[in-house]
Amino acid sequence: MKLDTTDYKLIELLQQNCKQTTKEMADQLDLSTTAVYERIKKLEKQNIITDYIAIVNKDKINRSFMAISHIKIKSHSKDAILRFEKKVNQIPEVLECFHVSGEYDYILKIGVQDMEAYREFMLSKLTTMEEVQSTHSMFVIKEVKNLRTYQVL
Repeated sequence: MKLDTTDYKLIELLQQNCKQTTKEMADQLDLSTTAVYERIKKLEKQNIITDYIAIVNKDKINRSFMAISHIKIKSHSKDAILRFEKKVNQIPEVLECFHVSGEYDYILKIGVQDMEAYREFMLSKLTTMEEVQSTHSMFVIKEVKNLRTYQVL
């Protein structure tokens, strides 16, 4: 599917507020509500839009302590990698996981209540995984920028 300028504008509108009505978006795009509805359905069908979520204030749910952990795994076999990734996907404190190149194998973004909760997370979850060789953690002092949308170029 080749996207046109209107598709990009529609994507931006949905990223800004996906709860706005089709009519509201149609007015902003100078299209009919039917045209906007059909474009949205086409974007969903093509997996350009994959989900709709609510962004939650992490302070209000006791998950404001953020850590970034660099992980080295013991083995780089396909089975070890897939086992580690499956386990990480089952841990709710892990918000993001990236398989990376360089000195470490993975970078995790972890959200917990406080330093004590992070210590418990490390002792009872992350370092108990047989695939983990070592970890290196850093703690977020201030979140300066955290985009949750992609600027459509």
